[in-house]
Amino acid sequence: MVEEFDLEEHHVRLLTLAAEAHDRGTDARLKIADVGPYFENRFGEPRAHPAVAVERDSRIAFARLMRELDLDGGPEPDPRPPRAPNR
Repeated sequence: MVEEFDLEEHHVRLLTLAAEAHDRGTDARLKIADVGPYFENRFGEPRAHPAVAVERDSRIAFARLMRELDLDGGPEPDPRPPRAPNR
């Protein structure tokens, strides 16, 4: 990536963080595949495995970091809705 794109130091850091988020999400998915997405707590109630939240958060972080990097080039409109004015 560094050789193919003209990246500045902060872009390299964003790319590193994106790769780390991707790796963390992959690890969480493997854990979920191994033990399942749910477990029973000491009261017998079903609870989501903590790896489910790690996977979700990693996926969101990866997507946001890749959007910030904008490796596709081309100016596109911001997909986020505008903020509501403060009242």
